[in-house]
Amino acid sequence: MTQRLPLSVFIIAKNEADRIPSAIKSVIDWVDEVIVIDSGSTDETVAVSETLGAKVIHNDWPGYGPQKRCGEDQCRNDWLLNLDADEEITPELAEEIKAKFADNSYQSADAWRIMIRDVFAHETSPAPWAYGYHQIRLYDRRKGRFSASTVHDTVRPADGARLSNLNGVMAHRSDRSLEFQVGKYNRYSDMQVADMRARGRKLSRLRLLTEFPVSFFKGYFARRYWKYGWWGVILAINYAHGRFLRIAKAYEAELLDTRAKH
Repeated sequence: MTQRLPLSVFIIAKNEADRIPSAIKSVIDWVDEVIVIDSGSTDETVAVSETLGAKVIHNDWPGYGPQKRCGEDQCRNDWLLNLDADEEITPELAEEIKAKFADNSYQSADAWRIMIRDVFAHETSPAPWAYGYHQIRLYDRRKGRFSASTVHDTVRPADGARLSNLNGVMAHRSDRSLEFQVGKYNRYSDMQVADMRARGRKLSRLRLLTEFPVSFFKGYFARRYWKYGWWGVILAINYAHGRFLRIAKAYEAELLDTRAKH
C-alpha cells in the first residue's frame, strides 16, 4: 500500500464532472486528503468527486481568491497542494513530490513553484513546447496564502519565505473546445474590466488599434503557437481576440458612463 503524504490537496470546482476525475485520480492514492470546494454544480461533479474518494464542501462563489482561501481553511495539514479541476499532476511530478517528502527535502523551501503547461482536447499530454507558466502550488500555508482578489488566484508568500521550483510539469486542460475557449475569454474579459474599474485603472484608447496585432504576435511567437501548425493560427487569433475584448469592453463602459452623466 502506498504511504500517504502529510499533504492536503484542495480543488475548487463548478460543473466539472468531465474534467475533475483526472485531477482527483492524479493524487488520491498518495496524499492524505483531497478536498473539493463546490460552488453549486448542477452536473455530477459532487457525486463523481465523492465516488473517487474526495471530500466535497459547498461554498457559494465569492471569487477566485476567496474561494481558494476557503479551500485552504478546510485542509487539516499545513502543507497544501492546489489543483484546479482542469489540471492534473503528471506521473513524473508525482514521483518528484513523493521523493521530496521521503527525504524531507520539501522543507528546504516554504513554497514550490510548478510549471503548468497547456494540453488541448485532441492531445494526451503537454507538448514539449506547450505554453506554460510557473505558479506556487505546493506550499506551507503558515508561510503564504492565496490572495483575496476575486479575479487573481495567486499564492502570496510571506516576507522572508523561501521559494524554489519543482522540475515536473502539471497538465492544464483549460479548454474543452473552441466554443468553450471563446466563452471563457468573454467571461474573463468581463471580470477583468470590473476589476480594472474597481481599481480606477484606465487603458489608453490607442490599445484598440494595437492590442490585437500585438497579442497575436505574442501568442504565435512568444507562446510558440506556431509549432502547432494551423491549430496554432487558430489559438493565436483567439488569444488576441480575448485580449482585445478587455480593451473594447473597457471603452464601452466609459461610453456608458458618459451617457449616464447626461
